[in-house]
Amino acid sequence: MSGLSPTIAVTTGDPAGIGPDICLRLLDDARAPHFGARIVVLADRSLLAERSAALNLTVSLRDWNPSLPAQPGTLDVLHLPLSAAARPGCLDPANAPYVLALLDRALAGCLSGEFAAMVTAPVHKGVINDAGIPFSGHTEYLAERTGTRRVVMMLAGGGLRVALVTTHLPLKDVPAAVTRTAVDQTLRILHREMGQKYGIPRPRILVAGLNPHAGEGGYLGREEIEVITPVLDHLRSELGMTLLGPLPADTMFSPPVLARGDCVLAMYHDQGLTALKYASFGHGINVTLGLPIIRTSVDHGTALELAGSGQADPGSLFVAIEQAIAMAGRGRSLQG
Repeated sequence: MSGLSPTIAVTTGDPAGIGPDICLRLLDDARAPHFGARIVVLADRSLLAERSAALNLTVSLRDWNPSLPAQPGTLDVLHLPLSAAARPGCLDPANAPYVLALLDRALAGCLSGEFAAMVTAPVHKGVINDAGIPFSGHTEYLAERTGTRRVVMMLAGGGLRVALVTTHLPLKDVPAAVTRTAVDQTLRILHREMGQKYGIPRPRILVAGLNPHAGEGGYLGREEIEVITPVLDHLRSELGMTLLGPLPADTMFSPPVLARGDCVLAMYHDQGLTALKYASFGHGINVTLGLPIIRTSVDHGTALELAGSGQADPGSLFVAIEQAIAMAGRGRSLQG
């Protein structure tokens, strides 16, 4: 990365979904902010041209060239070819390699310093698996590709920041995955990254219990007593972390409790993200903590029924790009 303006790579996600639509709106939508950074969209150029025509948008597309200055009203495109023809709303496993190629190219650029961060539009996990490629999500994929042993999924929006100990697991598998090691490592990453990415070096972390009423003193489960509390006690003693909990998840998202913390750690996906998406859906973002790069994402799915309709809301993408730029700025300050 060179110069004063960071370059942010934006992947367009599944070509059948709304990813191409919302990326095109970076120039068209009246709400699109002036980001103060170079934005390069990774996509098949013909796909963007076709989708632009279908949406009746007038968008100028230019092949990405980092040596050229930004041009107002022009979208810089790093062209990667589709594997098969794409139609809005029609998933095709044949394009799974294309979707992953977008991620791999953005990741390579971030690791090399070509890009300051990557922002991802939604992919469809099911169709990638239908192509015979095991895939449980962006978070897990990027962790594997970077050799990162543990990453943390955190969503932010609506005044909330909610991180997760476990991510995309069947509910029946969650208790076994909530181990002392998992809770300990997640809290260490969350504590560190709140300082590095959000400028809060001593965050107050609200920690949920796993069971209803945080186990009710052992009557509704013993994970709080045997797993979570010992980890919290150890980290308070060892690192001086400010950790409140384990707290009952059904009351943790009440305003008086939230006022006591800077972020929340939930034990599993729906425990934490139901409240956050209620508060921020369409304008929240996903942040992957623990990677050697900066990665943010929209907080919604491919919305196949909206693809090509002109009804997709790009608000979450705008926020994800703004936050990626802010995080990149903090990273440069720390390096300086």
